[in-house]
Amino acid sequence: MTDEDRSTTGASQYLLVLRIAERRRSGPVPPGDVAAAVDRSPSATTEMLQRLEERNLVSYEPYDGARLTTEGREAVEELFETYVTLAVFFRDVLDLDDFEAEALRVAGAISPAVADRLASTLPLETASSSDDDRPVPSPL
Repeated sequence: MTDEDRSTTGASQYLLVLRIAERRRSGPVPPGDVAAAVDRSPSATTEMLQRLEERNLVSYEPYDGARLTTEGREAVEELFETYVTLAVFFRDVLDLDDFEAEALRVAGAISPAVADRLASTLPLETASSSDDDRPVPSPL
C-alpha cells in the first residue's frame, strides 16, 4: 500500500472499513454504511468506491454495496493489523470509551514498525487474542 493509500483520509480508510465489515457480515457492505463509518457524504463515498473498483481493490455495485477483492484484502491486511493493535491499546491501556473509532481514525498514520513495537508492549493474551475477539468498529 502506498503512503497516499495509508493516509487516514485516503483510500485506506475505505478499505479498512470494508475489511472490518467482512468479519461482521457476509455480502456487500451498503455504501451508506461505508459513508457513515468514514464520515463522508454518500456521493464522495460512491466516487471513492468507484475509484477503488477501477484499481481492482473492491467490487462495487451501486445500491448493493462493495466488497474487497483478493487484491484489496491483501493491500489492507497490514493496516488492519495496525487497527487491531491500536484498538486493543486504546481499550485495554488507555481505557477509551470510543476505542474503535479512534483506532479507525489514526490507523493509517501509524507506521507498521510503530504498530509492531506497540503490539509487543501489550500483554501476551491481549496481543495474541483470536481473530474473533478482535475489536470491530461499531458503525458497521
